[in-house]
Amino acid sequence: MRIGNVRLATNLLLSPIAGYCDVSFRLVARGCGGVGLACTDLLCPEGVLRENKRSMELAATCPEDAPLCMQLYGANIERLCEAARWAQDKGAAIIDINMGCPVDKITKKDGGSALLCNLPNTLRLAEQVVRAVPGTPVTAKMRLGWDDGRIVAPQLAAALEEVGIAAVTVHGRTTEMRFSGAVRLEGIAAVVAAVKQIPVIGNGDIHTPEDARKMIQYTGCAGVMIGRAALSAPWLFRDTHSFLTTGALPPPLTIEEKCALVRRHFYNLINFRNQRVAVCEFRKRISWYAKQMNPCRVLRDAMRLINDAHDFDRALETFLEWRLEHDRRSAAGLIDNSVAEPIELAA
Repeated sequence: MRIGNVRLATNLLLSPIAGYCDVSFRLVARGCGGVGLACTDLLCPEGVLRENKRSMELAATCPEDAPLCMQLYGANIERLCEAARWAQDKGAAIIDINMGCPVDKITKKDGGSALLCNLPNTLRLAEQVVRAVPGTPVTAKMRLGWDDGRIVAPQLAAALEEVGIAAVTVHGRTTEMRFSGAVRLEGIAAVVAAVKQIPVIGNGDIHTPEDARKMIQYTGCAGVMIGRAALSAPWLFRDTHSFLTTGALPPPLTIEEKCALVRRHFYNLINFRNQRVAVCEFRKRISWYAKQMNPCRVLRDAMRLINDAHDFDRALETFLEWRLEHDRRSAAGLIDNSVAEPIELAA
């Protein structure tokens, strides 16, 4: 898939999930394979222009984290243009304008999906940002509309194409829906039908490779953006790319491989941030990985008590030893898997 002058290796994109998709996690997902493009957390123009600590953490990247899209939000055209130039200077392959975030603290400042409520101003904003960064594609991520009475995505996408936007990503819900209800594939299909040439990327409820194929087949979208499901299974891009291109799934990851990904993520956090952040993050993040590592109560319980990298390594190693023995006994019929997960194995 091509976005402007940027050719992507696959048509699968990692969503900019606020608070989760920093460089430490992006590298884990990229390392599994299948990621065509990853995006930063949404960036505040004022924060990046002042280069405050939090914004620099959100914008952090490295040569292995490519191609990278930097996503900006806000409604001040002048500051957005300045921030877009900043992102271009920092090596962003693509710059995205957030038109879909439903969070109150963003929309109350006329950013995010509030941009769906004033189309003339939004088009002026997009046109000026495109002009501010010649040579770097500018994209937009939107929802279907503010509510069912204001479905504007098809109209807006067509108009954005006319002012130079290189691609649009459509989350198939309205702002009012937040993340409830099923994604509306017909809404994404209407956006695909409304544009002339630019790619439309579908987003929402992609939990499996089959979900991605269904969205592409139903809507005609050029690619899909995967979000929350990747937080517990960063190899979902690998599996989905294989499924879309060959019709087959690769062998599932072993528990050893999953533990290696968890370890890589933890030490990425240390390298890009520090040990304290890595510990605090993994006390929370382990619950996401646990969804794909059951039975793993031993790991969840231990990880919530870690205080440093030594504790982390010990917790992970202890779990892996426990899990391998558990699996051996289970395969031998020595464990009743219909009962609650045991904390300890009998001697």
